[in-house]
Amino acid sequence: MSTFSLDPGPDQTAVRDWLHGFAADVIRPAAAEWDEREETPWPIIQEAAKLGIYSLDFYAQQFFDPSGVGIPIAMEELFWGDAGIGLAITGTTLAAVAVLANGTDEQIGTWAPQMFGTPEDVKVAAFCSSEPDAGSDVSALRTRAVYDQAKDEWVLNGTKTWATNGGIAHVHVVVATVDPELGSRGQASFVVPPGTEGLSQGQKFKKHGIRASHTAEVVLDGVRVPGHCLLGGKEKLDARLARAREGTKGGGKNAAMATFEASRPAVGAQAIGIARAAYEVALDYARTRVQFGKPIIENQGVAFQLADMKTRIDAARLLVWRASWMAVNNRPFTSAEGSMSKLYAGETARFVTAQAMQILGGNGFTREYPVERMHRDSAIYTVFEGTSEIQRLVIARAISGAPIR
Repeated sequence: MSTFSLDPGPDQTAVRDWLHGFAADVIRPAAAEWDEREETPWPIIQEAAKLGIYSLDFYAQQFFDPSGVGIPIAMEELFWGDAGIGLAITGTTLAAVAVLANGTDEQIGTWAPQMFGTPEDVKVAAFCSSEPDAGSDVSALRTRAVYDQAKDEWVLNGTKTWATNGGIAHVHVVVATVDPELGSRGQASFVVPPGTEGLSQGQKFKKHGIRASHTAEVVLDGVRVPGHCLLGGKEKLDARLARAREGTKGGGKNAAMATFEASRPAVGAQAIGIARAAYEVALDYARTRVQFGKPIIENQGVAFQLADMKTRIDAARLLVWRASWMAVNNRPFTSAEGSMSKLYAGETARFVTAQAMQILGGNGFTREYPVERMHRDSAIYTVFEGTSEIQRLVIARAISGAPIR
């Protein structure tokens, strides 16, 4: 077990500096263009792959770093560069986390490498959970998975929405209901291999922010996948469903929630990257913008805004690092520390980017300055991977002792 430390050490410092250079030199100069195009920035992803940033090995090294802060540091730096491009580079990891959280060693070894492809032929992956009528309420999923015992195949039918990389992914991971009577406890995750018939892209969404990241519906029409594509295997699923039917403790773990629990601190780190970027723009502007004969930072109103922004960013980072350290050391989130980190970091990104726009005044409202884009990008961080309201609900249930479903 590692000791919690606020000093990431020489290895993580080197990774941070390396990623910061990539974000400054490659991501930032391209950010405005890909935001306007609203397209997946394949050339940037490929450049990241060539450097080893977009790869299973890189994320595995950060994920298993004993300090626990490898992933948060990586996410913060990439999203400091730009959130839309950052999500295009890191969106595959959510599907990878789904396989890591729910799959067998053999499944992890088979599917995780295929999600990234190679530097010469990059691929992306998609995690498909939300549906048109089931967002925060994961128990309401209607996508069905029916087992065809004669062929040892699962047949998937339904429509998924808000899927990052949905439809353009090489590998899709789909959460589906196996036993509707059990609600969220009757669900499982399935890998849909590349080229599987019946899977298609539905509507591609035109979004307020993170516009360089592809978000779309995924339609599953009679999709047949081999039995070995059920993450965790059928024996484990049958045992879990039996416990759920009997009301036995241990039968309630949900496939989607297991993924979100593992990824929430990382999402919080993304929000911190956006907030830090906006704060730095506002700080530099306040130092150089002269009004009434002095830099505006010498006005107490502006100085106090910046003080609050910096304080909230640092507090959010501490919560994210704590949750990440706890996760890597198998410390239970007895007070929903993962949800705490995502909640506070997401709310901080919204607050800080709004304050940055205010400090820049009219300039902050134009696309000539990046804080307008950062403010748009920040909006999703109180919504996806659990809204702020859902995070508060999870925290409240954890501290009250009520079950979390």
